Amino acid sequence: MSNQKLFNVAVVGATGAVGEQILRLLAERNFPIQELKLLSSARSAGKKLQFKDREVTIEEATPDSFKGVDIALFSAGGDVSRALVPEAIKHGTVCIDNTSAFRMDPETPLVVPEVNIDKVSDHKGVIANPNCSTIQMVQTLKPLYDRYGISRIIVSTYQAVSGAGASAINEMLRQSREVLEGNAVEPQILPVGSLPVKHQIAFNAIPQIDKFVDNGFTYEEMKMINETKKIMGDESLEVTATCVRIPVVYGHSESVYVELKQDFDIEEVKRLLADAPGIVVQDNADEQLYPLATDAAGKLETFVGRIRRDLSNPRALNLWIVSDNLLKGAAWNAVQIAEYIAIEQQ
Repeated sequence: MSNQKLFNVAVVGATGAVGEQILRLLAERNFPIQELKLLSSARSAGKKLQFKDREVTIEEATPDSFKGVDIALFSAGGDVSRALVPEAIKHGTVCIDNTSAFRMDPETPLVVPEVNIDKVSDHKGVIANPNCSTIQMVQTLKPLYDRYGISRIIVSTYQAVSGAGASAINEMLRQSREVLEGNAVEPQILPVGSLPVKHQIAFNAIPQIDKFVDNGFTYEEMKMINETKKIMGDESLEVTATCVRIPVVYGHSESVYVELKQDFDIEEVKRLLADAPGIVVQDNADEQLYPLATDAAGKLETFVGRIRRDLSNPRALNLWIVSDNLLKGAAWNAVQIAEYIAIEQQ
């Protein structure tokens, strides 16, 4: 990337799992930074984090923190974004928000760069990063949508505990030790920290991510449904989702059934996916080659395999999609948007 213009950048939620990945990517990709601000809660203020060859002191995030900031990347939770994004916009800051706070706001672009990067220019100060499980699915389905059209999507997710934060990772590891040692397990966090009933995640699968809404779906499932339609720009899409938490640390996996509007050749489908930006096809049954969360962890790409024509509907496909939920599902998608903004302003 050209360094003709340097940007004052803020990372809000710098000490969190996604914030750490954002900082790593900004450093590794030599994002053109003039001044870097690391913003977090009051309890983290004063601590130092390493960025390239220097230490940066964390500051408490306040409305005045954004004076002179060109681009701010938010990953500190919806309440923080709702409170501080409007304040940052007043200072002329372009905000890239990783939370759900603005995703369904009709004025806010909801962007996956490989799908709808052109929407960035429509922003009014904030660009929303979609839900992690939505990102990898729409990124994969976009070339198929463009070529054949899509009428219906049925997705079941198998989501890593890191999606619920560092405490959920520690909870899973603690529970696993308890089970292996023959001790009683006392669940404390999952499926939802603020709800009274907790379930064991070790050696288990929990079919609840986020709270339930009146229609029997969870907020996570409704995010996938609504965000997919918005990103694809197609309210006629029929989408349904079941989201499940499994005892994997990093990497969301998805089983996706998709009905296309036209007949297709399966080899052409594989070529379209292989040629799509950011997609890696791993699909060889003879060699038992297919995407695995353990292989996707730490990688920026989205992986797709088990590509096959449905047996009951000749215009339908079944796919298996895997990606690192903290990278393409969050930090990398946000940094891609920031890079696009920086290039546009060079």
